[in-house]
Amino acid sequence: MEHFDVNTGILIGVCATFVMDLWLVLANKLFGFDKPNWHPVGRWVVECLQGRVVHEDISLVRSYAYENQIGWSFHYLVGAIYGIFFLYLISENWIDLPLIVNALLFGWVTISAGWFFLHPCLGLGVALNKTENPQFGQITGLIAHTAFGLGLWLPFLV
Repeated sequence: MEHFDVNTGILIGVCATFVMDLWLVLANKLFGFDKPNWHPVGRWVVECLQGRVVHEDISLVRSYAYENQIGWSFHYLVGAIYGIFFLYLISENWIDLPLIVNALLFGWVTISAGWFFLHPCLGLGVALNKTENPQFGQITGLIAHTAFGLGLWLPFLV
């Protein structure tokens, strides 16, 4: 693929993750939404490295030093991997004429990893179905991943 470049994929993935996080900060300031909590994800990453992937309730697992930083780092690592994967999947013509629909669709697809893998591994159930208000989490997640999709598209406008 002529235009495929891993470094560009990493860059757009990190940019998209930043746009998502910017939306989450704005949602907190404007609407009072909870700020992202990366402690459980960081705890899960450490647990995975020790061979324990699935948990009944990650909040009952002992905490680790730097789990918030580990969670944030993992969040950006996943974003970078998504950026590489996105750039690999799209046709080289897209880079010359980036269509927002491709980026948005990919952003929406990425939420499936959280809904069907990460959340169950944390003990939150499929698509957050074990939480107090799963619909709120699902909707806010879709909005956040819409921001991620926009973040995949925005660098190509510059």
